[in-house]
Amino acid sequence: MTKSLEKWQFGDFQTPDELAREVVKTLKLKHKISPKIIIEPSCGKGSFIRASLNEFINSRVIGLDINDKYVEEANLSISEYLNSENATIYQSDFFNTDWKSLISNLSGDILIVGNPPWVTSSELSILNSQNLPLKSNFQNRRGIEAITGSGNFDISEWMFLQYVEWLSKREGTIAVLCKYSVARKVIRQVKKKSGNRFSGYLYLIDAKAYFDASVEACLCILSTHTRSNIDYEIYEDLKAKKASYLIGERDGLIIRDTVKYEKWRHLAGQDLKYLWRSGIKHDCSKVMELENIQGDLFQNGLGVKYTLEENYLYPLLKSSDIGNGRTLTYRKVVLITQKIVGEDTSIIQNKAPKTWQYLNDHEKYLQGRKSSIYKNKPPYSIFGVGSYSFKNWKIAISGLYKKLNFCLVKPLDGKPVIFDDTVNFLSFETEVEAKFIFGLLTSNPSLELLDSMIFWDEKRPITIDILKRLSLKKVAKELGVLENYLQWAESIQINSNGQLEFGLAEQPSHYKVQVHT
Repeated sequence: MTKSLEKWQFGDFQTPDELAREVVKTLKLKHKISPKIIIEPSCGKGSFIRASLNEFINSRVIGLDINDKYVEEANLSISEYLNSENATIYQSDFFNTDWKSLISNLSGDILIVGNPPWVTSSELSILNSQNLPLKSNFQNRRGIEAITGSGNFDISEWMFLQYVEWLSKREGTIAVLCKYSVARKVIRQVKKKSGNRFSGYLYLIDAKAYFDASVEACLCILSTHTRSNIDYEIYEDLKAKKASYLIGERDGLIIRDTVKYEKWRHLAGQDLKYLWRSGIKHDCSKVMELENIQGDLFQNGLGVKYTLEENYLYPLLKSSDIGNGRTLTYRKVVLITQKIVGEDTSIIQNKAPKTWQYLNDHEKYLQGRKSSIYKNKPPYSIFGVGSYSFKNWKIAISGLYKKLNFCLVKPLDGKPVIFDDTVNFLSFETEVEAKFIFGLLTSNPSLELLDSMIFWDEKRPITIDILKRLSLKKVAKELGVLENYLQWAESIQINSNGQLEFGLAEQPSHYKVQVHT
């Protein structure tokens, strides 16, 4: 096995001595802990063992690791410590260790410290690794989530929750270096299972500097030593003396900034009319996205030019366009084969024969799409399409960019703009209504409430689930323009099929919301 492959399989990011010393000093000086027993379940080359022997000179220290060479190196590194007899380091596989017996035979306050593997279960499955816990739905996911990618988890998350279980009936502290996203998942699980038994603190660390890893990371501390505040204090770094903000559970959700959330909590809710959508999903950009060369001549992602009718082609703005506010021009068009999901696509043959031939010519690419959503659907189907896709005015925001940058998007070249599926948007019939809602969304109360709920380190931080938690009606009331809002919202009608649809109300003659463009 190559060194890099071995490092991946075991999540092997050795903790620098400097960082281990800083962590242990933080525990001793800032959190005033004085453990009788210190356990490092994946001690590696022993940086936390050495730091613990330096700071807690009378504590018993136990270190385990699966790598026998690391164990040998760790033992050698403490051989000249005056209190080295306090430490026991031996080779053991975490997943095969009888932790219940080991922990039950220890008495006194425990500190569990370390740096569990930074690797996910799916990554290990790709490697056919045996370095995995027994399969169990420990996150309590339901249905298909438990057997698909949604059930993927970080090994460190699983190990961290084992540590929590060890302290379920005894006093102690857990201090773990991990991804910031893992810490939040653990917090959610701990809150669910243990209520407020554990107080919590997160110190952000520079993973790039310490581990050459491009990921948000932290020192996560859970302690059974009680305090009054049930939220978790977040510090910018290990040297910070004051918490920057608090994260915690509110209304069944983990909130990034509970103070800011409490300030605007009264604006939370959902709107019946204004529904957030995601852009078009086609999973075949080389075929479905094209550049206009000249007139009706287009070039696809395969570098081949075609003459196509324009009635199925629409201006396309992608996440990078919206994230950077580029909404007045477009680089590509997208081929939209359906007006609604499941619509018969064969009608394209009569309306646009060149487009139909183009689709036929690239059938192998479109049939090769792996997602199961295309199975048993009309040929060349797309998703994320509906009447809302073809409204002229839209408010859009990139789900990938780490900023609340809402864009007001108008039609381009006489056609409504289409987005890719990483963009979230609202759609409107008229410019006036779009500008009114844009003013509500970009108001300070809206932005602060949304910001309080968004964890910016996520791969896709801005989700529809978060956006729909903001009640535009309540924002309108907060800003004193509720009457104007209701004039738009009351344009709800019932069609012949008994479904809700939204027609045009009489346009408000004025509104007080400032529009930011």
